[in-house]
Amino acid sequence: MSRMVRKQVYVGREHEELLKRRARELDVAESELIRRGIEQVGRAPAYLAPDLQAWEEARRFIAERMAIVAPQTGRGWTRDELYEERLERFSG
Repeated sequence: MSRMVRKQVYVGREHEELLKRRARELDVAESELIRRGIEQVGRAPAYLAPDLQAWEEARRFIAERMAIVAPQTGRGWTRDELYEERLERFSG
């Protein structure tokens, strides 16, 4: 491991409680958990930066799908009518 550098961090009470609990459960120092967290963030940059091109492609795809005119099925009832019919049939 390389030379250690001292850092001071501020966390909220809920993070402090979580950090203390997990350190006890894993029998490691709180600073070790913080180092592990930094390592995870360093290995997962894709989670930190959204893929804006993928979002734009998804938006275009959704817009295209919404523009499709689907033929009607010829259904002769509405959901409300079906619900009312079921209520009448099973209510007694």
